[in-house]
Amino acid sequence: MTSSPQAAPTNPARPATPGQAGQNVTEELRASIDSTFDRTLARLKELVAIPGIAWPSFERAPLERSAEAVAELLRAAGLDPVQVLACPKEDGTPGGPAVVARRPAAEGKPTILLYAHHDVQPAGDEALWETQPFTAVEKDGRLYGRGAADDKAGIMAHIAAYAAVSEVLGDALGLGVTFFFEGEEEAGSPTFRPFLEAHRELLRADVIVVADSSNWKVGVPALTTSLRGLVDGTVEVQVLEHAVHSGMYGGPVLDAPTLLARLIATFHDAEGNVAIDGLVATDQATVDLPEADYRADASVLDGVRLAGSGSIASRLWTKPALSIIGIDAPAVAVASNTLLPRARAKFSLRLAPGQDPAAAMDAVRRHVEAHAPFGARIIFTPGESGNPFQTDTSSPAAKVAMWALGEAWGVPAVKTGIGGSIPFIADLLELYPDAQILVTGVEDPDSRAHSANESLHLGDFRKAILAEALMLVRLNSQG
Repeated sequence: MTSSPQAAPTNPARPATPGQAGQNVTEELRASIDSTFDRTLARLKELVAIPGIAWPSFERAPLERSAEAVAELLRAAGLDPVQVLACPKEDGTPGGPAVVARRPAAEGKPTILLYAHHDVQPAGDEALWETQPFTAVEKDGRLYGRGAADDKAGIMAHIAAYAAVSEVLGDALGLGVTFFFEGEEEAGSPTFRPFLEAHRELLRADVIVVADSSNWKVGVPALTTSLRGLVDGTVEVQVLEHAVHSGMYGGPVLDAPTLLARLIATFHDAEGNVAIDGLVATDQATVDLPEADYRADASVLDGVRLAGSGSIASRLWTKPALSIIGIDAPAVAVASNTLLPRARAKFSLRLAPGQDPAAAMDAVRRHVEAHAPFGARIIFTPGESGNPFQTDTSSPAAKVAMWALGEAWGVPAVKTGIGGSIPFIADLLELYPDAQILVTGVEDPDSRAHSANESLHLGDFRKAILAEALMLVRLNSQG
């Protein structure tokens, strides 16, 4: 559900202005970041070369190498001790290796937790890549490679910002800083909650920065103020006990794929809005995305009409979106002339802020059972779920973040929603109810996270490092 406004931490951050931060400090941070940027980029390229994938179907060794490589970067930044930790999954197998390091706060100073994840999505069809997915390549001001943006750039932004602040402030740095780099986010964070519970005090912080989101566009930074939640699952349609010859029996009964298609068609109305009763939907986006920009960013083909009603931003951020992301049916190459007895589809439903995931899952169940085509047997199997998120934009830390982003980019930051989901934020809110949570990122609309040709805009990456360094300096002044 939508989070309630969070209470201020023990040492609340006050809103900042450029004058309070000090122009000299800003320029010193910029100079420090610029002087080490080539090294930062080289280290990012080394991380991209490690195909650390937390999915059970992939080898674990590269994931462990990825964790150790990140741990070495933290040790090189002066953190001690640096721990590689994991919790077992429900089946007893180890969860993804997380990397944790902490600089304790001086007396009266707040602590900030810097989160990112080092695991990545699989490369997918490598024929779609213009470069090798696990070889970082610079081209036209961008760095291409799997994880270059999502989310190894987030790791390097945290480390580089901390290094710059350490150099500029020296012994005056009293801020507590905790690094938490997860190793299974792309696999759904199956052990995130037990990991938090096992290391609750180690990870406790006044401000939590989750660097796993996107900016408004190249050259314009954003603070992500809302995220959609998520439920998924499978729907199976059964019509026959076994397959039969389509010539001898076809006509009186429709095959399972056809009936599954008819069921899927009931998920949206004629305009393309989700047509499942009981789901939260609002048109409350404060900024909008021009249709031409959306079509270009999403690579929509000419002539394809956009779905849904209301502003495009609300369709992306504050309304539900349902997709079919997989279908079990024979491939065309091996299809035979038979009536198929069963077919199954996996759905993914993004939830608007304010939506309870359990209620959404139940709404989908009721819908498919009520719309069973031709009386077909329906087997509904719920999958994963995650809460939506909405931040308190009036919190002191959010105001500091908005200022720092604007200062680093030289243009005002935008408060945006994101259509994607980060379900574990609900766990952070529950275990640390007094923490102020900020969702930032290094991506832009053309980063293509999870897709072929994932990339990072290097100019904005440099600015993201500066913005975080400015945040750390401002927080350091509190207490």
